[in-house]
Amino acid sequence: MSLTIRSMAPDEISLALDWAAAEGWNPGLADAECFAAADPAGFLLGEIAGEAVGCISATRYGTDFGFIGFYIMRPGFRGMGHGMALWRAAMARLEGRVIGLDGVVAQQANYRKSGFALLHRNIRYGAAAPLIPPFKGTVPIAAASLPLSQLAAFDQRFFPAAREGFLRQWLAAPGHIGLALPGKDGLQALGVLRPCREGSKIGPLFAETPEAARKVFAALLAEAPAGPVFLDVPEPNAAAIAMAREAGMTPAFETARMYAGKAPDLPLAQIYGITSFELG
Repeated sequence: MSLTIRSMAPDEISLALDWAAAEGWNPGLADAECFAAADPAGFLLGEIAGEAVGCISATRYGTDFGFIGFYIMRPGFRGMGHGMALWRAAMARLEGRVIGLDGVVAQQANYRKSGFALLHRNIRYGAAAPLIPPFKGTVPIAAASLPLSQLAAFDQRFFPAAREGFLRQWLAAPGHIGLALPGKDGLQALGVLRPCREGSKIGPLFAETPEAARKVFAALLAEAPAGPVFLDVPEPNAAAIAMAREAGMTPAFETARMYAGKAPDLPLAQIYGITSFELG
C-alpha cells in the first residue's frame, strides 16, 4: 500500500518522541511542546492505510536555515522505500535553505548522496553522578527577570538563525532549569538543564570563556536530580571535552554534524553544549 505524508499536529509529536525513546535517543520530558514552538508544522508523519509507520522533522528557522531530525521508520516497515519518501518530503520542505543535521556516523555516505558534507563530530558525554566543585555566582533566568530579547540575542551568536519562540518555551518548560552568568558588558554564559526519560541533559551551554562555561556547568550539575547527566559537545571544542572529562563524564554516543549548502560559521570554541541533536 502507498505511503501518505502529512504534518503532525503539535499534540502528535509525542509519538515521535516515543519512537525516539525506543531507539535509545533519550528525549526530554517536555520536548514535544518545545519542538512544536520551533516550527508547529515541522514534524512529518508517514502513514499507510491510516497507520503511523515513520516520521521525520524538517524544522524551518527564519528564511534561510533548516534542520532535519527524528528520521525514524518503525521496524517492519523498513527497506520498502518509505523512509526515502519521508526524506524527500523533508528536503522539499526545506528547499532553498542551508540544512543541518546530526546523523548517525555510519550513515554519512548516504547523507553525502543528498548533498551533505561533514563539518565535525559531536560527542555525547555522560556520567551517573558527575562531580565538580559547585559555583554560586550564576543567576536563575526566571528570578533575574532577564528580558527574552537579551537571552535571544546571546543565543543567536551560537546558532545559525533566530529562534526566540523556541527559546521562550525551552526556558519556561516544566522541570527545565536555566542559568545565566552576568558580566559587566552583558551575559557571559547561558545554560539549561532539562529532565529526560533517563536522567538529565545540559543544553545549550554557551559561554564566552572556558571559565564562564565551567561556572554555569558546575551550577547546573548542582541542580541536577539523582541520575545520569549528559552533555553533547562539538568535538573541536577541546576545552568543553576537558571540562566534561574532569567531571567524570565519558563518551556514550556520537553524531556527524553535516550541512547541505554553505555551513554556518559558528564559534565552536564557545559552544560547550549543543541544544539538541534533533533540532540543532
